Amino acid sequence: MVVEVQRHLITVEEYERMGQAGIFSPEARLELIDGEIREMAPIGPPHAGIVNALTELFIMSLGRKVTVTVQNPVRLSEYTEPQPDLTVARRRDDRYKGRHPVPNDILILVEVADTTLHYDHTEKMPRYAQAGVPEFWLVDVGAEQITVYTQPTADGYTAEQVLHRGDEIVSTTIAELRLPVDEVFG
Repeated sequence: MVVEVQRHLITVEEYERMGQAGIFSPEARLELIDGEIREMAPIGPPHAGIVNALTELFIMSLGRKVTVTVQNPVRLSEYTEPQPDLTVARRRDDRYKGRHPVPNDILILVEVADTTLHYDHTEKMPRYAQAGVPEFWLVDVGAEQITVYTQPTADGYTAEQVLHRGDEIVSTTIAELRLPVDEVFG
């Protein structure tokens, strides 16, 4: 007789209750992907510097028109709550104190990858597309390039644009957002 091992998938609500109960160390860097708790890579100085630069550029360009969150959760589904490096979301008066942004709130998600490029590309990006996130930026620290993905479908993004130093990022979801790639990498 063959017995198949059953997995128990954790919901976002269960995951959040576990955090509130103190099950995870305060220093733990975790996210929930498809009902599985996954450990996130540590953040090194180049990664942090690019996140800081993008945060400043978003806030200077867009001001109070949007909410910019840094390394905070977004709820994509009942079983998936990743922590992208940056989220540009529709402005809410409560600044998302009552709940994390959901796909209808999200304008742009950004992942900065120095050691996590493969994971961000193969694991997180497809889930962002499936959830309908309209614009996703994958920042490759080592190559100093930014790939902007748009036109999400259940099978992934159907449009991508690779940008390098000297190029300008022109958002498809926020008409007034134009950022020089040089300013992202310094």
